[in-house]
Amino acid sequence: MSDKPSVLFVCVHNAGRSQMAAALLAHLAGDRVEVRSAGSNPGTAVNPAAVEAMAEVGIDISAETPKILTVDAVKESDVCITMGCGDTCPVFPGKRYLDWKLEDPAGQGVEAVRPIRDEIKTLVEGLIAEIAPEKTA
Repeated sequence: MSDKPSVLFVCVHNAGRSQMAAALLAHLAGDRVEVRSAGSNPGTAVNPAAVEAMAEVGIDISAETPKILTVDAVKESDVCITMGCGDTCPVFPGKRYLDWKLEDPAGQGVEAVRPIRDEIKTLVEGLIAEIAPEKTA
């Protein structure tokens, strides 16, 4: 068992919110956290407005692809976070489940996606402080 926490972000299409959250967590926490994202009904590509909004903050998610939610992904994660989309994860004892109520960026322009991105960043920063704070010497 790894000593670093693992987080799974889930939204239906794994094309917007969960992709942004995973990228922000990986960017901000570095190798202190293992990060996954998935969807129950994955889309064919990541939302272009999400790609653009993330590029504005120096994070490239253009090569990411939506992935299907699997039981194994949930089993391998310490924290499972749904993104306010009504999706559910298989429930296993000892896992922590959170639901972040976030607007859906599907079909929205980058102007509408920026505040969603910023809200996700705030939530991710709080999660990092809780599960993987930086070690002080």
